[in-house]
Amino acid sequence: MLLVTLNGAMRQRLFHLLWKQNWGTRMSSTSRIMRPDDANIVGNVHGGTILKMIEEAGCIIGTRHCNTQSGDRCLAALARVERTDFLHPMFIGEVAHVSAEITYTSKHSVEVQVNVLAENIVTGAKKVTNKATLWYVPISLQNVDKIIEVPPIEYSSPEREEAGKKRYEAQKLERLEDKVRNGEIIMSVSLPEPFTVVCSQSSLIHLVGPSDCTLHGFVHGGVTMKLMDEVAGIVAARHCKTNIVTASVDAINFHRKIKKGCVITVSGRMTFTSNKSMEIEVFVDADPLVEAEKGKYRAVTAFFTYISLDKENKPLPVPPLKVSNAQLMYSDVGILMKI
Repeated sequence: MLLVTLNGAMRQRLFHLLWKQNWGTRMSSTSRIMRPDDANIVGNVHGGTILKMIEEAGCIIGTRHCNTQSGDRCLAALARVERTDFLHPMFIGEVAHVSAEITYTSKHSVEVQVNVLAENIVTGAKKVTNKATLWYVPISLQNVDKIIEVPPIEYSSPEREEAGKKRYEAQKLERLEDKVRNGEIIMSVSLPEPFTVVCSQSSLIHLVGPSDCTLHGFVHGGVTMKLMDEVAGIVAARHCKTNIVTASVDAINFHRKIKKGCVITVSGRMTFTSNKSMEIEVFVDADPLVEAEKGKYRAVTAFFTYISLDKENKPLPVPPLKVSNAQLMYSDVGILMKI
């Protein structure tokens, strides 16, 4: 009623004040329709897609709230996610409505409660799919090592504030216990000898989704070749520690089709080096998840040639590949087979 009786300018000013003090800084919502890239082969939206939307909503509201005060501008950085249950599946074509609300603030942290609602825009049916609690700390944009103080919020009752404080203390204790249990120091391991096959060999694992495939449900050749080139590039970069570029690709043999839903492992290893180039063997193995009885199989093989470049994009000498006698024999066989 108050907003109706005020004139236009006063109503706009009051609305802006209320939004800044409460609605806009403590609550936010986003919506997005779920597409094939967001889901698995049967149409269920990936959990990772939903978790990403949850974190984005939390980051938006946390950053917005922490920048309502004067001083350093900051960005809310995720510190902890409490247990998150997936209550119902979400499907392609449904609209995900993600709402976030700040429910507690300490001196240096913000608690954000996020709810996810899935809406079937054809039938109008709605269901809650996720509820999550996230904790953020505001990091200064000028100094990433500086944590900004959080503006306090107003609570609807002392009981709500006390409950929030208990949740804060509980998560703080759990984080400390986890830190003590797991430690912060990664134990050193013996590294392979530099410039050996083992030192630079690399692999990449990829789940084949709908966007990777043709209308018949098989992987586009271009998708496979892109992944193969990425792995070959990693192998070359690990060997040289310089900028590297693809120089050529020998015949790529597609031995068997790769079906939607397969997990593919793309592996690469250095097989030969000259003064100015590197040869890398890359192979793709496919593992059908749904039709596991068919077993894993080798789908594609190829050899990539890379060169090493300096900062002016001029060729650099390539460090010689160190190989054992067994590897040398294997390499000689490979060269003869290619001849």
